[in-house]
Amino acid sequence: MKQSKDPTLRISLFAALGGLLFGYDTAVISGAIGFLESHFSLSTAGVGWAASCALVGCVPGALSAGWLNQAFGRRATLMLSAVLFLISAIGTAIPQEFSTFVIFRILGGIGVGIASFSSPLYIAEITPSAKRGNRVTLNQFAIISGMLVVYFVNYFIALQGNEEWNTSTGWRWMFASESFPALVFLAGLFFIPESPRWLAIKGREKRLMDTLTFIYRDQAHAEKVREEILKTLHEKSVSFSSMLKQPWRKVLLFGIAFAILQQASGINVFLYYGPEIFKQLGSNTDSALLQTIILGAVNMGFTVVALRLVDRVGRRPLLIYGISGMIVSLTAMGFATYNQWGGLIALVCMLCYIACFATSMGPVFWVVLSEIFPNKLRSHAAAIATFFLWMANFAVSQTFPMLNGNDWLIRTFNRAFPFWFYALMCLVAVVMIYRILPETKGKTLEQIEGHWNAGRKQPPERREIS
Repeated sequence: MKQSKDPTLRISLFAALGGLLFGYDTAVISGAIGFLESHFSLSTAGVGWAASCALVGCVPGALSAGWLNQAFGRRATLMLSAVLFLISAIGTAIPQEFSTFVIFRILGGIGVGIASFSSPLYIAEITPSAKRGNRVTLNQFAIISGMLVVYFVNYFIALQGNEEWNTSTGWRWMFASESFPALVFLAGLFFIPESPRWLAIKGREKRLMDTLTFIYRDQAHAEKVREEILKTLHEKSVSFSSMLKQPWRKVLLFGIAFAILQQASGINVFLYYGPEIFKQLGSNTDSALLQTIILGAVNMGFTVVALRLVDRVGRRPLLIYGISGMIVSLTAMGFATYNQWGGLIALVCMLCYIACFATSMGPVFWVVLSEIFPNKLRSHAAAIATFFLWMANFAVSQTFPMLNGNDWLIRTFNRAFPFWFYALMCLVAVVMIYRILPETKGKTLEQIEGHWNAGRKQPPERREIS
């Protein structure tokens, strides 16, 4: 059978299905949260727990993902996440008690935590450097696609009955619908190769050479890539304890802070609570779900923009300009909420914010996280950063209903406080990125590792081979 000219595109698309399920699983709650609140008679804290309980699973999922990837390989770890997605989809559709629902959401969260780390890691390690930004951004595109798909699924399920039917039954179908993409993801993983970097770490040189030859379609080129990968592995080992010393301490702390600030920008407030925010501003249920679909469409559209620009413009410009736009949008959203200017103005502010996030913090974060750590510790260090990302996600998702419903904050800020706080966090992020992050566009993973070791402003300019 004739193979495609670029096999990494097909491989990356299969791996990115993990991102699609990440988006699907985390966003399905947006359409169901109001019905869950009524069905289980939840308090404001209970609503926050219903929305954020999956994130409790994301934390150990992300933290264990580094060890799982190192011990069993990238592909086997992704298969585990697919199984967890499937179990969660079925389990959250059938509970009679809220506690049972929470347990299965946490299991799905473990799958999300594993996939959110493993998919971009695998794609970065299997893709040539000239296309790495584009391919890793495919994972973010898949995340947004999963969110947009489930927004449509939630909307059409909600149309099948009245409020009473949705409160008793409709939300169950929303969660059950995830089982189909989970099965597709699991089946697709049987047809992709293992990461060449992991094969090199494990000393499986025959499979390593076979995989590189398959990727590059040129024996001599594959041999050069193999030599560069092995060179970094045979040099003085980077131990985990050395991550606490310079220069790797700086890199690790940057990755952790970047992960926290990505979530503290408030993105998941709009993704999880978008329909409820629109309802507060006067929309009915159907209109709120439709407006959420518009948010998802803009998110997807501008992720495509990032997909095209990340390897042309570079990581730093997209991050700096995109986050600056987020600051303006969040500030305006706060004023719109404070003055109760109506749903249309709030929608415009949200769309601008989503557009800026989708071209910067959303996709480029995962590209940078998959690039900045050394080969021998990439899986462990990136897992630590992802662990903090999910901790921050949980904190933001759990606290938003409380901040939004706090009597004193309502009297003082008229529900604008959360948006101004998220704008401040974006300001911290853009300053940090400007001061610390080098441009990694077009550099091999090994060249980026050499940059941190050398302590130079930019990675060394060399001919790209990987």
